[in-house]
Amino acid sequence: MSERPKPSSASVASAEQLLSLVRSFVKRDDKRFVSVALQVADSAAKRGHNRVAEEMQAMIAEARASLSAVESSNDPIPLVRPRGELAGIVSISFPRLKLADLVLPHALSDRLRKIVKEHTARARLGDFGLQPRRKFLLSGPPGTGKTMTAAAIAGELQLPLFTVLLDGLITRFMGETAAKLRLVFDAMANTRGVYFFDEVDALATARGSGNDVGEARRILNSLLQFLDEDKSTSVIFAATNHPELLDRAVFRRFDSQLRYALPGRDLVRPLLENSLLAFDLSSIEWEAVERAAEGLSQADLALSADDAAREAVLEHNGVLGSELLVSALSERGMHHR
Repeated sequence: MSERPKPSSASVASAEQLLSLVRSFVKRDDKRFVSVALQVADSAAKRGHNRVAEEMQAMIAEARASLSAVESSNDPIPLVRPRGELAGIVSISFPRLKLADLVLPHALSDRLRKIVKEHTARARLGDFGLQPRRKFLLSGPPGTGKTMTAAAIAGELQLPLFTVLLDGLITRFMGETAAKLRLVFDAMANTRGVYFFDEVDALATARGSGNDVGEARRILNSLLQFLDEDKSTSVIFAATNHPELLDRAVFRRFDSQLRYALPGRDLVRPLLENSLLAFDLSSIEWEAVERAAEGLSQADLALSADDAAREAVLEHNGVLGSELLVSALSERGMHHR
């Protein structure tokens, strides 16, 4: 009896799945890698390659256990987790996101890479009496990548990301918000990290505006003072969707301003591809997709990709066509009209 031929790799995994595995490995996206690997194992089982499927599932389970052990043994959270009153003001995370994972205009990406370069070469700059820039104001529409930028910089610099929680910071009691704000800036001096103030206009509304009450002025003046006095090595990102609301004195306190915008047509395809690594997109009519994506933010595109992906898996045997993607984008666009 002749020996049964071994299945070819192509019969177990599609070319797109293999590319997805490589992409997720290069980007160090363990969750995506495991997700695609499980899809490959499932495909192998459906094609009758049970031994291959079982071996893959066993290896994936072992890899998951190893990753969990490494993450728990090296977890730096106990060393820097906010305690006491600070715990209700900031949340902490340890992003693994990198700048290479973001899809942004080239000019903006270049500016972000320079920030990382400055901080990784702090000692060299110090030899010449220079310091890296540390305070950045991010402005632009919601969902355009401001929050992800803070996470990616933290990931690049291997620093914790402290996100300031406005609902814990802003109170109705006179003087209490300023006191809590001081706690955040004290933490910057004690624990180096990336500190992210989202919707900073809630703290820095222009004087003379309709909200120009005594407590609002007190908060703004405290913020300006703390930014002036801050000499820590931490990185500060403040984001706003409404830069026109900010007091002009705020702009002078930041080393640089980074402006974000809705993605142009040239970014639609890479953004969607980034969210659909597990699917074969070779038949997608990108021109139609780009038209449907007009006016949507990065966050909208990612949500639309997820919507189309679920529909493809549950209703179309994992096949993602142009119609599904265009439909998901159009439905998301209707929410903005």
